[in-house]
Amino acid sequence: MRVIFMGTPDFAVPCLESLIRSDDEVVAVFTQPDKKKGRNYMLAPPPIKELALKYGIKVFQPESLEDIDTIKLILELNPDLIVVVAYGKILPKEILNIPPFGCVNVHASLLPKYRGAAPIQWAIINGENITGVTTMYMDAGLDTGDIILKSETKIGVDETSGELFDRLSTMGSKLLIKTLNVIKSGEVKRERQIDKYASYAPMLDKSVAKINWKDSADKINNLVRGLNPCPVARTDINGKLLKIYKTKVYEPMCGRPGEVKSVKPLVVACGNNSAIEILNLQLESKKRMSSEDFSRGNKINMGLILG
Repeated sequence: MRVIFMGTPDFAVPCLESLIRSDDEVVAVFTQPDKKKGRNYMLAPPPIKELALKYGIKVFQPESLEDIDTIKLILELNPDLIVVVAYGKILPKEILNIPPFGCVNVHASLLPKYRGAAPIQWAIINGENITGVTTMYMDAGLDTGDIILKSETKIGVDETSGELFDRLSTMGSKLLIKTLNVIKSGEVKRERQIDKYASYAPMLDKSVAKINWKDSADKINNLVRGLNPCPVARTDINGKLLKIYKTKVYEPMCGRPGEVKSVKPLVVACGNNSAIEILNLQLESKKRMSSEDFSRGNKINMGLILG
């Protein structure tokens, strides 16, 4: 089949790699425009663009998919199928109707749960034990199309969103190839999503990252795991920003929420008479380090309230 691939971040890379190695022909790759990054604000290409150029595949980076010239371009490429993986743009109906075999999306959740931009992070933040990857036919809604295949996995007790991201991207690449084989066989079965079981995983911002120490230790630990590596859970210490990368639930302990109960190890009281041990952190304008190194280089008083 002639396939157009649409994707942008690292998560989409294994899918494109698997597609390139398959019997299908990747006729073009669509990805987000280059963005300025780093201290010097140099333009940097998306990971998908770098991979496509490595294999000599044509790359297009339209600002909008609704532009008539972009729609004409896709018509001229004459794809049998469009594959979308974490592209970051909504496909208009005019494009959805172009390929005879439809538009297939690889989504990092077990749909209809966690539709939206950040399904991996929210699954961990919400304390889910199981997640997975879903392939589906795209429609005009946000991750609402008919399900083709699913693949499940358990979420590790201490697994971060970054670690789960890597596992699900690999799972997604395998499920994509399996999905394409089913489509080509003509034996594909479509499962309609039941909206009443749906949930939404909105894009994360720094407002989500602020730790509420009145929450239980379990909830805070899940937040820390879900926001690692980005945007990272955070609190304030002596008027400075403190990013927290890794924690573990400590033994039950009484104390005011946010109160430092121990320095070595660094233990902070949470809601419901629970407590959490901070293992890895980063103070404003400093390097990321272990809490042990942090305690050696910074004076922390017992009874200090983090906020």
